Amino acid sequence: MWAALYYSFPALLVQWEQEFGWSKTGLTGAFTLAVLTSAVMAPLTGRLIDRGFGTIVFGGSAFLGAVLLALLTQVTQLWQFYLVWFGIGVTLAGCLYEPCFAILTRTLGNRARRGITIVSLMAGLAGTVSFPAAFYLSNLFGWRGAVLVFAAVIVVLAVPLICWAASRAEQTGGSASAPSSRNAKEPMRIARKPAFWALALGLAMISMNTGIMITHTIPLLGERGFARETAVLAISMIGPMQVVGRTMIMGIEHRVPSLVIAISCQFAMSAAALSLMGAAALPVLLASFVFLQGVGNGVTSIMRPVLTAELLGRADFGVISGMTAMVYISGFAAGPTIGSLAWQVGGYDLMLFMSVGIGALGALLMLAAGRLSAGNAQLSSGSTGG
Repeated sequence: MWAALYYSFPALLVQWEQEFGWSKTGLTGAFTLAVLTSAVMAPLTGRLIDRGFGTIVFGGSAFLGAVLLALLTQVTQLWQFYLVWFGIGVTLAGCLYEPCFAILTRTLGNRARRGITIVSLMAGLAGTVSFPAAFYLSNLFGWRGAVLVFAAVIVVLAVPLICWAASRAEQTGGSASAPSSRNAKEPMRIARKPAFWALALGLAMISMNTGIMITHTIPLLGERGFARETAVLAISMIGPMQVVGRTMIMGIEHRVPSLVIAISCQFAMSAAALSLMGAAALPVLLASFVFLQGVGNGVTSIMRPVLTAELLGRADFGVISGMTAMVYISGFAAGPTIGSLAWQVGGYDLMLFMSVGIGALGALLMLAAGRLSAGNAQLSSGSTGG
């Protein structure tokens, strides 16, 4: 799903720009709309998963996403392009990490962390599949043919696997989770807690950084003299580096606090931007960028649901995870457009400097989330004991 629905946009961005003549900002605005739409829909899908409708939400969203990909090949006007990506945004809320991790947390309870790690290991290869596949398929059949192949893979392979796995998880482990609140407004009260906003905004800094880099790395490297094949290889290798980072976490996750790991990811993303600054003068730094960007983003994918459960609780996890996802996804949605605006004002150097600062701010916010959550726990303990 990640390879076909999500990464297809940055993988085909340059070709759309060349064929339609629409501006980079205009094109990335459609992706921003899609991701923002998925953010708005996230609490609703989380609530449905809390109520036991995970299989319908997950499988149905995947199928609808394939249909909309096929429709994308028929667009000729920018408003049509935006309309299709708006629809895809609705489906993203139901078939990417948030619903998957909500189902795992609901059905596996305290054992969900290992399941999340395994899923993330496999999903980390999405970029590695998507970017080269889009490159070679579009060379053979045009970008429309590449999109139709992606849609067919979703229908033939992804949808049946999703429905089987989600249904089996609900049947075998559904009782492991904390019960869902009957009052739909009850879990929404988490938004009153400063710890929620510190965590959500801290995570959003990483997603914003990722949105900037995933969308702009290929044109940035092209502007600085790298061959297109080199740029595609670099962006494709971020996926394997995500897998490397997630594999490393499996060896230390029980010895290092989750918050420490998450803050380290923020600094890794800042260091990645610094590496990209000097890559034109010292090409070996391109490898450093790929490693740090991949590891930082890949490990965050695991830490996000884990930290949400640790700092905010497991009850009504689907809704609460959806609410943090609203902020997280909004950060990613803003990233491509913010990157384009920074490029217009000061070129890609300004964009990279901004990315360094985003990582530092994210680390401070996550540290604040940990302290606020600990303070809330002490207050609750004191009230109970008194």
